[in-house]
Amino acid sequence: MEYRDKVLKCVECGAEFVFTAGEQMFFADKGFRNEPKRCKACKAKRTQGTAPSAGRRIETRTTCSQCGKETTVPFKPTQGRPVFCRECYQQRRSLGFPAQ
Repeated sequence: MEYRDKVLKCVECGAEFVFTAGEQMFFADKGFRNEPKRCKACKAKRTQGTAPSAGRRIETRTTCSQCGKETTVPFKPTQGRPVFCRECYQQRRSLGFPAQ
């Protein structure tokens, strides 16, 4: 199939942008069925604002399931699963317990 550059309209800012033949070929190779909806600038803004690595780190205050000490963990704990402070986690790991 021969690809040709297409002019598309961004759903965010309304600006026109070119969906190049090379990009279309890439989309086809990856199995993407839909054309892009946003220009590169709007896509970058959207990605930057929602990416977890955008400088924000989740810190949750919780209580260690083993020793009862208050601690912070870099994730949101799942209800019903134990959460360990750094010391208890290291101790369990050295004893060969699986990291639940």
